Amino acid sequence: MTRYETFVENGTVYVGFERRLEIGPVGEIVEHVGGPAWTIRYTDEEKQRHPEMDTSDEGLTVDVVDMLQTMTHSERFVETLAAHPAEIATDDSDAIPPRMGLFVGKLLENLENGLD
Repeated sequence: MTRYETFVENGTVYVGFERRLEIGPVGEIVEHVGGPAWTIRYTDEEKQRHPEMDTSDEGLTVDVVDMLQTMTHSERFVETLAAHPAEIATDDSDAIPPRMGLFVGKLLENLENGLD
């Protein structure tokens, strides 16, 4: 199964594919996930529900840009990214381009749950 890498070039995030697929400015992506650092935390509920879960990484702070550059994606996910518009179709200043939103969602999932 082919996996496609994420990389940053000249301040822009791309996913490798048949051609490189532009996601958006790295600074905006970092802003949307809450900043350049992410601290791993587990709620008491998570620990009680999954007592076998390894929580030894709790409190560890990871660099968001480093994490996004380690992400790889399935062909299906990259095709879905490519199908989403890279631009905002509204005047809403709080809006996020659909392609970037999908990518940010996957990044947040990986920050919260670990890499696939």
